[in-house]
This record gives sequence, structure tokens and C-alpha cells, in this order.
Amino acid sequence: MPHTGTVTKPAPAPQHEEHPSKHDRRFGLPIATALVMGNIIGGGIFLLPASVAPFGTISLVAFGVLTVGAIALALVFGRLARRHPRTGGPYVYAREAFGDFAGFLASWSYWITTWVSNAALAVAAVGYLDVLLPIHGSRFWTIVAALTVQWLPALANLAGTRYVGAVQLVSTVLKFAPLLLVAVGGLFFFHADNLGPFRASGDSSLGAVSASAAILLFSYLGVESASVSAGEVRDPERNVGRATVLGTGLAALLYLLCTVAVFGTVAHDRLVDSSAPLSDSVNAMFGGTWGGTAVAIAAIVSMLGALNGWTLLSAQTPYAAAKDGLFPAVFTKKKRGTPTVGVLVAVTLASLLTVYNYTAGSAGVFETLVLVTTFTATVPYLLATAAQIYFLLSGQGHRVSGPRLARDMVLALAAFGFSLWLVGGAGYAAVYQGVLFLFVGVLVYAWMAARKKRVAGNTTD
Repeated sequence: MPHTGTVTKPAPAPQHEEHPSKHDRRFGLPIATALVMGNIIGGGIFLLPASVAPFGTISLVAFGVLTVGAIALALVFGRLARRHPRTGGPYVYAREAFGDFAGFLASWSYWITTWVSNAALAVAAVGYLDVLLPIHGSRFWTIVAALTVQWLPALANLAGTRYVGAVQLVSTVLKFAPLLLVAVGGLFFFHADNLGPFRASGDSSLGAVSASAAILLFSYLGVESASVSAGEVRDPERNVGRATVLGTGLAALLYLLCTVAVFGTVAHDRLVDSSAPLSDSVNAMFGGTWGGTAVAIAAIVSMLGALNGWTLLSAQTPYAAAKDGLFPAVFTKKKRGTPTVGVLVAVTLASLLTVYNYTAGSAGVFETLVLVTTFTATVPYLLATAAQIYFLLSGQGHRVSGPRLARDMVLALAAFGFSLWLVGGAGYAAVYQGVLFLFVGVLVYAWMAARKKRVAGNTTD
């Protein structure tokens, strides 16, 4: 919708705000692609096959639908990043189209998503760490391990974007080795008898696809990673879109191949109750019990890489909003290419949430908060895709290529529909909790907007 009232269109911010140092290195296409893949492929791939097995092989259809939607969303982000190559991603697009309030909602909800996701990833990583170093018997050492897993990526971010890119590239390469082993090896050890029924849950086909898709939704978050960090990507007009599509497509392909391989190598009745499906698959292929250790190491590396990328995103979004006066100014402080305050605030909040989860025994509350991240992530998705639709319909020639109008509109509508489906898949409880988070954000916006207007009034006096 067009701007109304006193909302004014923000002027583009400069793309180079600081002088680069030896610690501040702009990402090329390989590292930007690794950032997208690393953020999408966290710990979910190591649990997904067992999670969707109760629905039967029809869950592969859900994989296909989700993949198409994720690719459509990735293409839209690529189009938007080409015309708005600034740090902030969905926040920038929503604000350019609809003004400050929409931009703030996109930034606020995405910020919640990043640090709550970090807490979830840390707790999941400790579960795999227990395979190597049994620590679950001690609450103290479990908490220490979870906090260590969170603060190591934070320290890498504080060291500078040069080290963030290096860690992201190395962790992505390392975790691919065991995943490719399962994906490719499974083709040679595949047995159709292991697949089980097509519809195992007794639900209708549509119900089974929707239910299994709801489980898979969280695993596809991260397609926006390159656009959020566009200010740190070299030649963002070209590389952000390419990295987004490449990263999303390769992650989706790996998801699908690994799931098919596990379905074909582990008997369905065993897979339903498996707590380590990829370990069971490797053991079935090669015998022995070494698969559990190898997969546990791969899972830890995978989640450390995801934490590294999500920590960067948790600082970039409030940084972009703070530059426009919509977040506290302290979030604009940057050192060695990294918004240091944003990193520290996000890792501190995630750490407090993690400690609360372990000390209060609030597994149900924590799981609800994880589902909330699915909802809060879709708010900027919806706003960003709506912004693309607005740009297309408003005939803004400098943002939209005329000959591609029909194609871009179909992509934008598909991505918007996919985002709505994500909201439905999050569930009633998660949407309810997520709306409460958004309302808290409205109060913060009221404070920041009033402060901004007061400062502007003092300047004109």
C-alpha cells in the first residue's frame, strides 16, 4: 500500500559506512552461498527423516512443495537485493515500500527469530555432544556446554567479518562430507522394502502433507541470509541473488537426497523410533557402530556453522534499523566490520533463554518458543514479498524490469502464498505467542518514534 499520513520515504543509506580494515572483508559468491546453506542446514537434517517417518513416504511430497516455495522466496529476495543492495534484507524492502513502521516490524520479528533460534541450536548441539562426552548427567556441565557452543561463534563474529566468512566456509565444507556420504551411499544400499507405506498416519493425503510440512518448516528458514548481509557481500547486485538461489537449491537437494537415502536404508518400523536416523543409516550401509560418532561430530560442526551465520544475522538486522533511527543507536556501533553490540545483546539473550530452559525444566515453553521463530520469521517474509508486489503494481521503473513483470509477479505471489502457509504450519499456539512478541515490539517502536520526532523537533527550533 502507498505511504499515508506523516510517513515519508526514507532516503537510501550509503553502502559503505566504514573504512575497511584487515578484519573487514567483503564476502564473495562462494562465502555468501555458504552463508545461506550454513544457515538453512543447521541441525534439522540430522533429525528430519525420523521426524517425518510416521507420516510415510508421502512426506517427500511435502519436501517438494516446501522446496518450490523456498526457491520462489529465494528468487524474490534475489530480485529485491539487486535493487536494494543494503545490509538489512527484508527490513530494507519493507521500509522502502511501506514506511518506518513496516520496516520496524520486519526488523523486530526477524531479530527475535535469530536469537531464539541460536538458543535452540545450542541445546540441540549439546544433545549430539553428549554422544562424544556424556554430560547430561550433570546440569551444570550441560549448561556450560550449551553456553560454550553459543559464545564460540559469537567470538568469531567479534573478531571480524573476515573470520566469520572463513568459519562459515570451513564448517559448510566439513559438514557436507558425512551428509554426502549418506546421500550418495544410500543410492547403492537402497532397498524399497524399507520404505514402508506411502501414507502411514491414517490422515488424508492433504492432511499428511500439511502435517509433515509443519515439521519441516523450521528447517527451511535462512533463505534470506545473503540479503540480510548484502552490505558485506561483494558486488551484491549480482552475488546476493545468485548466492540465495544456489544456497537454497543445494540445501534442498541435500535434504531430499539424505531423507530418501535414510528411508531406503533403515526399516520403517525402526526409523519411526530412531533418535539418530543418519547414524542408523550409516550403520546399515557399512556395519559397525562408528556411524553414531561420525554423525554426532558432523551435527556439532553443522550447528556451529549455523550458529556462526545466525549470530551475524542477529546483529545485522538491528544495525540496519538503528542506522535509520528505528532501533537504539547503540546497535550501530561497529568494529572490525561487525556490529559488536548487536552480537553481544543477541548472544546474551540466547544464553539467558538457554539457562532458563535448563534450570526451570521448561521444555514445553522452550519448544513453543522454537515454533514461535517459525512465525516471527514469516513476518519479514510476508512484508518483503508484499513489498515486491507493491513495487511491481506501482510501476516503479527503476525497481522493476518491464518485460519481466509477469514472471516476477508470479514469483512474488507464490512466495507470499508460501509465507502464509508457513504461518499456518506454525500452529495456533505459536502464532498466539508470536503476536504477543510483535505487540511488545509496537511499544518499542512507539518509544523510538517519539524520540526521533522529539529530536527532529529540537533540530528545527
